[in-house]
Amino acid sequence: MGNTGRVQGDTYWCSLGSPSLLGYRRRVSYPEQPVSFSERSGSPQSTPVDEPLTARVIAALRRGGAFLVVGAIGFLVDAGTYNLLVFWGGEGVLYHAPLPAKIIAIAVATVVTYFGNKWWTFGHKKSDNPGREYLLYAIFNVVAIGLQLGCLGFSRYVLDLSSPLSDNISGKLIGQIVAVVFRYWAYDKFVFVGSSDSSANDKQP
Repeated sequence: MGNTGRVQGDTYWCSLGSPSLLGYRRRVSYPEQPVSFSERSGSPQSTPVDEPLTARVIAALRRGGAFLVVGAIGFLVDAGTYNLLVFWGGEGVLYHAPLPAKIIAIAVATVVTYFGNKWWTFGHKKSDNPGREYLLYAIFNVVAIGLQLGCLGFSRYVLDLSSPLSDNISGKLIGQIVAVVFRYWAYDKFVFVGSSDSSANDKQP
């Protein structure tokens, strides 16, 4: 009794030569072996390399230093604007309205610090949704303004302190420190969250 067979693709067809089994063909299939994408393309699969801890620490220190410099500039703008409005010439145009004066001073300083942080502190992050970025920036700055106003209002209306020294300590020093810490956390976690330059380079083939 003889057997005949032929191969079609990954299947081997076997015909038995027995008269009683004439025409019967048995299908023998060979299981496929999984083939990775890198094997099909012929290129080795690349694995991302984690950034060293030292490099991450240095980058964090640089961002923190840049943020502090931008914050210092914003502090000077804030303090200068407020003192001009409230205490210029002894009694400024907004001497009896310290909270509106503080809002104006914060608004001016906010514009300065926004562009400083966007282009320098978080310049390595490329935003793909500017509308969302601007909206969240405005929201978190309103919260930060509320923190600063709360410090100034507590000094003015609870402690009944209205001297230039007390206003500058409560509104500029304490309020500014609280607002700066909050802003950095909020900017890094929620506002400037675009992909960094290093991540974009890693995604390139």
